[in-house]
Amino acid sequence: MRRDRDMKKMLLLLLMVCLAAISKAQYKPVEQSSNLKFTVKNLGFGVDGTFSGFEGDIIFDPQNVAGSSFDVTINASTVNTDNSLRDEHLRGESYFDIKDYPKIRLVSGKVAVLNKSGMYQLTGELTMKGKAKPVSFPFSATPTADGYVFKGSFKINRKDFGIGGTSTIADELEVNISVMARKS
Repeated sequence: MRRDRDMKKMLLLLLMVCLAAISKAQYKPVEQSSNLKFTVKNLGFGVDGTFSGFEGDIIFDPQNVAGSSFDVTINASTVNTDNSLRDEHLRGESYFDIKDYPKIRLVSGKVAVLNKSGMYQLTGELTMKGKAKPVSFPFSATPTADGYVFKGSFKINRKDFGIGGTSTIADELEVNISVMARKS
C-alpha cells in the first residue's frame, strides 16, 4: 500500500512538472507588426534603415521573468534604407554579406525585472556576419489580447561585427526594436 501511495505521489509530481513546462507562455514574432530600425551617421547626417523577416521563439511570463527567453532572427537581405543602390551595397561582402550570413540573431542569456513597472532588462548575444557580441538593454513588454509588444533600443559598434570598412559612416549606430508576438 505504501509503495502504491509513493508511486502515485511520484506520478503526480511528474505530471505537475510536465504541465509547468507545457504552460510556459510561448510566442512567435508577427512579421507584419514587427520592425527593426537602425540609425547611423553618414557624413554627419542621420541615415535610417530597417530590417524585416522576423522569426523565432519567445518565452515570456511576467510572473516568472527569470524563466523567460528570446531567440529571434531577422533576414539580413531585407535591409532597406530607401536607396536601392545603397541597399545592394549593404548586402555585399564588405557589409552584411548576406550570401554567407543570411540571418541576424538575438538570443537572451538572462531576462530580469527593472525597477519601473513593465520594464525589463535583456542580456544576451547578438550575432551578425558570424560574429557574436554581448548586448544588454532595457525593454518594455506591453500586453495585447493574444500576446505582447516588446520594445527596446541599444547601441552597437558596426566594426565589432566586421561590417563596413573605413568610410564616412560612423562606427556607432542605434538599433530600435518593436516586436509584436502572439501565442504560438
